[in-house]
Amino acid sequence: MSRLLMLIAIAVVVYLLLKSYRKNSPAQDRPGAEDMVRCAHCGIHIPKSESINAGGNYFCGPEHRDAYRK
Repeated sequence: MSRLLMLIAIAVVVYLLLKSYRKNSPAQDRPGAEDMVRCAHCGIHIPKSESINAGGNYFCGPEHRDAYRK
């Protein structure tokens, strides 16, 4: 019975140490989420920074921008 209590006590100490370690570890560097927009011509979703904005619509490339205008 005393062995079981000793194992439980060790498990609790290890758990608390791991929990403390995770709390104090620095956060992983994750790039911020970026807005996604839909191409007005083909419907694919792409990051806003990679899209082409023309007349209030977003496009995945100059070919789709030109095809949409026609």
